[in-house]
Amino acid sequence: MTDDRFYFRQLLAGADFAESDLVAQQMVNFSYLIGDRVSGECLVVDPAYGVAELKSIAETDGMNLAGALVTHYHPDHCGGDMMGMKIEGVSELLELQQMPIHVQAAEADFVVAVTEIERSNLVEHDSGDTVSVGEVDIRLLHTPGHTPGSQCFLVEDRLVAGDTLFLQGCGRTDLPGGDPAALYESLTTRLAKVPDSAVLFPGHLYSPKPSEQMGEVRRSNMVFKPRSAAEWMRVFGS
Repeated sequence: MTDDRFYFRQLLAGADFAESDLVAQQMVNFSYLIGDRVSGECLVVDPAYGVAELKSIAETDGMNLAGALVTHYHPDHCGGDMMGMKIEGVSELLELQQMPIHVQAAEADFVVAVTEIERSNLVEHDSGDTVSVGEVDIRLLHTPGHTPGSQCFLVEDRLVAGDTLFLQGCGRTDLPGGDPAALYESLTTRLAKVPDSAVLFPGHLYSPKPSEQMGEVRRSNMVFKPRSAAEWMRVFGS
């Protein structure tokens, strides 16, 4: 895939879109657009807050939305009610345009419950499945731990990780469905196939940089310091 064909945008809620949304400014979520400039189609990753603006940004770039990828069911990533605050998401996106919403099968029930969309709108996947847009292939990696059906997306030497992994730290495991032992396995085994040369693109701006090579993340991120599951659980399991 040539660089001039591959389309990729990292967009910060509260800054690049939904600029006046105070919740977006506090939560500092990233959404992503991934696509093929030749076919003119793209997918949106974790559409939340200003979904019409995300669609408009894609169209300004000459791209049409062909679907959505959801990393996990939390409302700041797919919409819904969060502590009494209503966040736009896939429900509002489907009102603008019908499209498939791609989720891991283990996350489907949660996404339906939080967003209140019909299950028929979801395309349920297993780990290792590929979703293609034009000639761009996006590999779906099931990485449970933050939630049962959390998933990351590997495309063109980029890892879009949602809340599974940040440049510093990882997703919480003390929320409903969280599992610290599963997250350790996801970080050390399921993501082991991601090369050090790949660039990590997280679900939130929790560090000064918006992205970093996996080799540097593995070197500097404290979540990779434990040398065994038992040590991990002592440090991160409570």
